[in-house]
Amino acid sequence: MKVVVTTEPFNAWEYIQDYEQQMRSQALQWGAVTTFVGTMRDFNEGDDVQAMFLEHYSPMTENYLEKISQTAMFQWEIIDTLIVHRVGEIVPQDNIVLVAAWAAHRGTAYEASRFLIEELKHNAPFWKHETLTNGEKRWVAANTSGEAQTKI
Repeated sequence: MKVVVTTEPFNAWEYIQDYEQQMRSQALQWGAVTTFVGTMRDFNEGDDVQAMFLEHYSPMTENYLEKISQTAMFQWEIIDTLIVHRVGEIVPQDNIVLVAAWAAHRGTAYEASRFLIEELKHNAPFWKHETLTNGEKRWVAANTSGEAQTKI
């Protein structure tokens, strides 16, 4: 199980490749890996978005991501999990999140990775501050798919 919170842009496929290499060195074997990679959109709630600043409180965020990874490992027969999440200044098309789950079978891997991304998206302690192309700034009030926002 690995959790990474970074301010740097990341290549999801390099993370997966590197992590699988580490897993092989530990003689771990799997039959399926499922991944989800989320990127920043250039629109939200009908507005064009130029950038986003994603805030977090490191100990709280990392503990939460580790907790949901442990829950997935306990709830499903998962061999391993990987979560990488970007924070700080993000622009459209940057990767924001990577979730991966390795298992003996695809169904288990799908269920676990779905759980991880849904829990992360709806409950992880991240705060989004958008800059629209017209210069307006606003907070995204909920960690869901573009629900209620507060203009500042």
